[in-house]
Amino acid sequence: MPNAFRAVSLVIGVVTAAAFASTAAADTIKVLTTGAVKSVVVALGPAFEAQTGHKLDVVNDTAGGVAKRVEGGEAFDVVVLTPARLRDLAAKGKVVPDSVKSVVKVGIGIAVKNGAPMPEVKTVEQFRALMLASRVAYIDPAAGGSTGIYLTGLFEKMGIANEIKARAVLVPGGLTGTRVVSGEADVALQPISELLQVQGITIVGPLPEAIQSYIEYAIAVSATTTRKEAAQKFVALVAGPAGAETMQAKGMLPLQ
Repeated sequence: MPNAFRAVSLVIGVVTAAAFASTAAADTIKVLTTGAVKSVVVALGPAFEAQTGHKLDVVNDTAGGVAKRVEGGEAFDVVVLTPARLRDLAAKGKVVPDSVKSVVKVGIGIAVKNGAPMPEVKTVEQFRALMLASRVAYIDPAAGGSTGIYLTGLFEKMGIANEIKARAVLVPGGLTGTRVVSGEADVALQPISELLQVQGITIVGPLPEAIQSYIEYAIAVSATTTRKEAAQKFVALVAGPAGAETMQAKGMLPLQ
């Protein structure tokens, strides 16, 4: 009986030690991401935790906001940004140069409130007419959002910048579709992956191909992370088949 007791105690001790070691080895990986890719990062969290035991702490901002956070010294493990911004951060020693991977691109979409008349926006002229007839919500370019910067330039090229500016609903960050739901705007413009996150709106479709802007995003590991192995595993997950499947489900186009 004493031997049996000792055997049971040994098994319990081994299991407890293994559980303790597993818990001790688990980390929380901080991911800084643009809003356009946030839904993908969040959706992959459970799979990452199941595979590695690590959790995610997801922080999102505009592209400009994320870059400022990194340049300002905010601690992080993984970052998702446009390739050009990541190359700049790599040159500044903020991310590991050979960890940078282009993973996805997404086009800009058009949305209206549920129940509102569905405009036809298949041509540039139809888009122009809709913009001139609407209060348009889009990301404030001053906030550093890639879409806001592109749209501001587009309106200038189309010769309607002043008319749009007079009625524009500039959003400093977050989801522009919420301004349509609240009644502040008639139309929301934003990457389709972000429009899909808002309840109460209907996506009319993408911008006409002639004026569409596909924004590419890449992922990289922090140059100063103390959780490099775990960070690399998350990058591999995002760049792999599970990431590609999730991106497609979120209205994005995987590049891997």
